[in-house]
Amino acid sequence: MHHLASRLRRLPPSCGPVRLIGLDGHAGSGKSTFAGRLARALDGAPVLRLDDIASHDELFEWTGRLLAQVIEPLGRGESAHYAPYDWRARRFGPPRTLPPAPVVLIEGVGAGRRALRPHLAALLWMDVPREESWRRGRERDGEEQRAFWAGWVGAERRHFAEDPSRPFADLLVHQSEKGYEVLPGPVKSPGADRSLTQGDGPAAVC
Repeated sequence: MHHLASRLRRLPPSCGPVRLIGLDGHAGSGKSTFAGRLARALDGAPVLRLDDIASHDELFEWTGRLLAQVIEPLGRGESAHYAPYDWRARRFGPPRTLPPAPVVLIEGVGAGRRALRPHLAALLWMDVPREESWRRGRERDGEEQRAFWAGWVGAERRHFAEDPSRPFADLLVHQSEKGYEVLPGPVKSPGADRSLTQGDGPAAVC
């Protein structure tokens, strides 16, 4: 994990002074767990969870709010302020502050969407098949969230059909018995700010 963290730190800033790293994948694929481990390897890098930006009424229609509350302030080198959504109370809570740290992680379904990619220094994809991811997610959330999952699956299918992320990933993350294996992603010709996979050699296990 520290090897990956070192590689991310060496990337050019992508959003003002920030190296914004997107971590996308199907619901239940392990994004939050991996983001937590990567944040620790990055000496406590801030993590923005898209579950805090989305809501019951806007499962995927949150781009404008994210750009206004988070991306634009970070791009100016300022702290961002956003109101996290409470999924049980069904309302947005008190504002939180997200500082313009050298590396900031954005994790959640849709972190690699079209509107966000120009602001990302790198995009990572948790490479777990969707049916397996959804099975894990249902087991994690239990019977209480059964109705939610019934609606979520259709919404996620539509989102990735219209705005896929995996084809644009710089790195693919596989979970193995030894931890996480990080492999080059499908991106063939990354630009100056998407050069993470060039010359990296064999896969890294972290």
